Amino acid sequence: MHLLSSARVKAGESVLVHGASGGVGLAACQIARVYGLKVLGTAGTEEGQKIVLQNGAHEVFNHREVNYIDKIKKYVGEKGIDVIIEMLANVNLSKDLSLLSHGGRVIVVGSRGTIEINPRDTMAKESSIIGVTLFSSTKEEFQQYAAALQAGMEIGWLKPVIGSQYPLEKVAEAHENIIHGSGATGKMILLL
Repeated sequence: MHLLSSARVKAGESVLVHGASGGVGLAACQIARVYGLKVLGTAGTEEGQKIVLQNGAHEVFNHREVNYIDKIKKYVGEKGIDVIIEMLANVNLSKDLSLLSHGGRVIVVGSRGTIEINPRDTMAKESSIIGVTLFSSTKEEFQQYAAALQAGMEIGWLKPVIGSQYPLEKVAEAHENIIHGSGATGKMILLL
């Protein structure tokens, strides 16, 4: 909810969720679909691509393919993408800017380092790069998001997808797998 409200989305716009097969990505796909957006996603495995399609995406692309950006550009055409939800900005941000529509927005959810971009790529399209973190939400905003998500789960349009499960004593292994793994499918859970 926070991601999409930060992006000021409108029904009918397009959204690309990079890393859509992880827990946050799948939730973003589900919520974006309910908002009336055209939902595109990326995932790096066949299993991940399948689960992204099952959770609200209209189309999914394999971000491990060398030419996947060209495939996305061909799919969306001249207009470009209105909103990109970016889980790994240090890898994708420069490419994201080339995919945006006029007035498009990149919402940075995650980054594991630095990246060099050309600011000119934001100028011609008058695009924006917006960083978000749930922890910067006010108490009231947090309560609003929680209430909306709870309602979504109660009526069935939001269905959390559970991925890997680890007992608490394997928290170090879980951390290693999320950092160095080949890609997440669903939300990783620690069992108490």
